[in-house]
Amino acid sequence: MSEPLSLTTELVWPLALALAWVVGEFAHSLIRAPRISSYGIVGFLLASGQSGFLPPSNEGAIMLLANIAFGLILFELGYRINLRWLRNNPWLGVTSLVEAGTTFAAVYFVAQWFGMPLIPSLLLSSLAMATSPAAVLRVVNEQRSSGQVTERILHLSAFSCVLAVLAFKAIVGLWVFQSTGDILHALWNSLIVLLVSASLGGLFGAAVPALLTKMGNSGRDATVAFAIAVIMLVALTHTLKLSPVPAALAFGLMARHRRIAFSQAQQNFGALGNLLTVLLFVFMASTLEWPLVKEGFWLALALMAARFMSKTAGVVVFARISGITWRKGLLTGMALTPLSAFVILLLEQSRHLGIGLMDQLAALAATTLFLEVIGPIATQRALVFAKEVPDGKGG
Repeated sequence: MSEPLSLTTELVWPLALALAWVVGEFAHSLIRAPRISSYGIVGFLLASGQSGFLPPSNEGAIMLLANIAFGLILFELGYRINLRWLRNNPWLGVTSLVEAGTTFAAVYFVAQWFGMPLIPSLLLSSLAMATSPAAVLRVVNEQRSSGQVTERILHLSAFSCVLAVLAFKAIVGLWVFQSTGDILHALWNSLIVLLVSASLGGLFGAAVPALLTKMGNSGRDATVAFAIAVIMLVALTHTLKLSPVPAALAFGLMARHRRIAFSQAQQNFGALGNLLTVLLFVFMASTLEWPLVKEGFWLALALMAARFMSKTAGVVVFARISGITWRKGLLTGMALTPLSAFVILLLEQSRHLGIGLMDQLAALAATTLFLEVIGPIATQRALVFAKEVPDGKGG
């Protein structure tokens, strides 16, 4: 009698992915909406806290697959980062530091104004610093955009990601120290984890290109090798409770500077990357529950307004001195709206510490849901307004 139930349980995720993909294709075809926005809506509606169609999202296998999907995106983002550009135009680095720091301060002020406790306020502020690389890169690839705004949002999202991880881990370390009084445990859960994770990614970035050079593989074979290596790296960081964010970014960054070709035809890692992207955004939205979203609605609106204004102001202030017009600076700030992927996975990765942040931060749940849907649309529109999207792609 238990076999039908088992079969149903095994089918729910494939059915959810199929539905999300169909809705995404229809929405993109009819109204040119970014596909990932539709994936998020479907994931939220099918979640265990809403319709109950999907099982609880903390299952190990799905969580690992979501991390692998995020790892592939972070690798590609890291591969597209040009450190020489940062050396030639240091104002880009200054822009990143200012917009991230201003965002931290603005969100912290709003959280304190609404009476949120100190540690949750600090954690929320650190998470708000990051622009979701998954959403930004996916929209860029989907729109086939290129130009100054495109390159800046890719670089700024990568930098803000690293800064947010640094801040988040430092605050988690402070929380662990306050809770346990163990300085070694606190350091391990903060800076040491980041250093070990980045070093592991750098090791992969040196070893895999060396192996491919030795084998003399073609670009297509290199893509498969990189995908397998990212899967191994993410699985290893997942097992060791390290952070896949700096690991995957360091892997991509090192691979780029080892001069291994990764052709335009292989963006998103082909069909594998497209499939895992659907899973990633459905999974992220399925972690959110309507009661939390409803509870944090008004604070979420205030946080989103503060985050948008601070990120945009941080970019616009240095627009001319960093080589772009005020208008493109404004559009760059607008394109940095997405948040969700980074926040959800980082919070899920912190559950082993017993923090349970998503349960405490109702406003974060509401912010995540809104920006998972609205954020990619804002990025898409910014690229269209900047005239960096080929004719016919902008709707």
